[in-house]
Amino acid sequence: MAESTSLGEPLGPLYLHALGHFHPENVVDNRFLEELDIGTSNDWIVERVGIRTRRTVLPLDYIKKTKNADVRAGQEAAVYSNQETGRRAALHALERAGLKPSDIGMVIAGGCCPEMESPAEGPRVAKALGIEAPAFDINSACSSFGAQLHLLSKMSGLPKYVLIVNPENNTRAINYADRTAAVLWGDGTSAAIVSHEVPARVRVTETSLDSSPAGADLVYIPRFSHFAQEGSQVQRFAIKQTQACLEAMLPSANERAAKTGRAVKFVGHQANGLVLDAVARRTGLADDNHWHNVADFGNTGAAGAPIVLSQHWDVLTDGDTVLLVVVGSGLTWSGLRFEVGA
Repeated sequence: MAESTSLGEPLGPLYLHALGHFHPENVVDNRFLEELDIGTSNDWIVERVGIRTRRTVLPLDYIKKTKNADVRAGQEAAVYSNQETGRRAALHALERAGLKPSDIGMVIAGGCCPEMESPAEGPRVAKALGIEAPAFDINSACSSFGAQLHLLSKMSGLPKYVLIVNPENNTRAINYADRTAAVLWGDGTSAAIVSHEVPARVRVTETSLDSSPAGADLVYIPRFSHFAQEGSQVQRFAIKQTQACLEAMLPSANERAAKTGRAVKFVGHQANGLVLDAVARRTGLADDNHWHNVADFGNTGAAGAPIVLSQHWDVLTDGDTVLLVVVGSGLTWSGLRFEVGA
C-alpha cells in the first residue's frame, strides 16, 4: 500500500511527461466584435490588449442575438462542457506521453470558472476518460496551474502518474455588451501529466506561489453573473509582480543557460499582449525567447500559459530553460522553472 499523500519539503524534480491542449472551433475575431456595435474596433483592441482573435464554446449566433446577457443561458447554449474539453486536452497529453487513461493514478483540475458548484471538475473529467482514481480540484483562478504544480512538487505518496487538467471555457461568463470584457476572453483547456517516480526529459525544478489578498476584490466572477475587474489596477499589479517573479528566477536560469548554450524562454499569463511585451522588454528578453499566443487565442485563464508551452512541446531542445509566470485573481501569482534535458 502506498504511503499517505503529505506535504513537506520538495522531493526532487517533478517530471513533466507531456502537455496537451484543446481550443473550440468557433472564432471571435475583432471584426465580429465590431459588428456587435458595443463601441469597439480592431484598432482599439489591438492598441490596448494586443488580441486579434479568440475561441469560444458559445455559438456565434447566440452571442449576436443575446450578447450572453444571462450566464445561465450561456451555459445551456455552450457547444462543449468543461468535462468534454478536459477529456480532449487530456487525450492529447496522453498520446504524447505514450500512456493510456488506465495509467493515471490521480486527476486534478482547476481554473477560474468551474462549470458546476458540485461535483468538482476533476471527477467529471476522470469519468469522461474512464479513470477510476482519486480526483479533485485545486483552484486558484488564473494561477491554478502554478498552484497545482507547486503543491504536487511537495507531496509524497503520489501515484506513478498524475493528470492535471485546466478547463477554461470562461466566455460563458462574459457580457458581450461590455467591450472591456468582451475583447479579452477566449476559451481553451490544458492538460499535463507529471510524476515524481518516473523520470522524463522535462523537469519542474523550481516553483513558487504567493498572494496579496488585499486585492481579492479586483478581479471576480460572481455566481450566476459576469466577469468584472478593475482593469487599470490589475494591469499595473500584473506588470510589477510578473517582472519581480521573473527576475527572482532569472539568475539561476541564466547560469544554466550559460552552461548549456541554450536560451532562457519566458511564458507569461496570456491576458494582455502589451503587459507581456512590457515585462519581456524590462527584463531584457529577446523576442525569440518570449513565447505567447494571446494575440490568437485571448485570455484563456489558467490554461493560457500551459497551452503556450504545449504548443511549443515539439520544439523544446535539450538545454532549454523555460520560466512560466502567472498573476491572476486573488491576487495570486506563481512562478515555475522547467529544465529540458541534462
